[in-house]
Amino acid sequence: MLIDGRPMRTIWAAPDGSVEIIDQTLLPHKVKVVALRTLDDAVRAIADMQVRGAPLIGVTAAWGLALAMRADATDSGLAQARARLAAARPTAVNLAWALERVGSVLAPLAPSEREAAAQREAVAVAEEDVAACRRIGEHGAVLIAEVAARKGKVNLLTHCNAGWLAAVDWGTALAPIYVAQERGIDLHVWVDETRPRNQGAALTAFELGQAHIRHTIIVDNAGGHLMQHGQVDLVLVGADRITRTGDAANKIGTYLKALAAADTGTPFHVAAPSSTIDWTLGDGVSEIPIEERDADEVRYCEGALPDGRLARVRVSAAGSAAANYAFDVTPARLITGLITERGACAASSAGICGLFPERRPEALQIA
Repeated sequence: MLIDGRPMRTIWAAPDGSVEIIDQTLLPHKVKVVALRTLDDAVRAIADMQVRGAPLIGVTAAWGLALAMRADATDSGLAQARARLAAARPTAVNLAWALERVGSVLAPLAPSEREAAAQREAVAVAEEDVAACRRIGEHGAVLIAEVAARKGKVNLLTHCNAGWLAAVDWGTALAPIYVAQERGIDLHVWVDETRPRNQGAALTAFELGQAHIRHTIIVDNAGGHLMQHGQVDLVLVGADRITRTGDAANKIGTYLKALAAADTGTPFHVAAPSSTIDWTLGDGVSEIPIEERDADEVRYCEGALPDGRLARVRVSAAGSAAANYAFDVTPARLITGLITERGACAASSAGICGLFPERRPEALQIA
């Protein structure tokens, strides 16, 4: 996608052997490229949300293993690297998926072969993510076109950031919007601010602005009001983990949007690649681990002062306790449909296995 008219991705291999990322903690105020040179750098980038979004977390973990193998390619080095990366953020299943994929390639190899093999696999994971997200965009754009055929202009609502900044390119929930724009559909996007880290106001709005897509930032609690008054035609959100039964974990506040959508009859779709599906889980509410982050993310906000300097200010009463649940789970019954790289389907075991028949025997065995 584009930043100031220049094509960029969120992560790439640099000529000097490092892995470069866009530091998303500084957006939208500053575009800074940061080099990851060690396992420590990769773990920190994931934990501190320099990279964020389930697909990008997985790709960064893949590259993290490659960086780790440069320093210690022994069996113990591989095991320790996998453990440290896995602990960086617990909810996004793409992290564990990528570590298992790359780790299984490296395990039978001699230590001398592991760094190069990890690099090749990390590149493959990244390229496959780009292709999957583009296909998600194409499938989702069909839904947007159907609304446009009835109404002309389409008003969409999204929560958090599930655009190209959350993947390597294109994104998940925003990919259909980008493809629809390519096809000339008249769009407007309501952008939830997404407290406490404001990924909607900071990242989604930044992306849409760079793509010249009309959008309006709203406070998190305004979505229900807009749906009541017919100002939202379609809700599109991403996911950090989807169970085999169609429950979806996404940024905190998504469940409330789904409730409002169900009450008002607004279609509510979840877009994610198949790497986000956790085939081992059936009940998202009880089984998906929910990350609890530092309470200071709730107590404080970061932003730009009038002179351009970045500042961190407290917004809470001094001494008040704060809780910072990073995700919630939307039950499948509230989800109109899922959008994956293989197409759209119902949020159910049957719907998902219809798109992924190779998983059907395992799904039926577990169910």
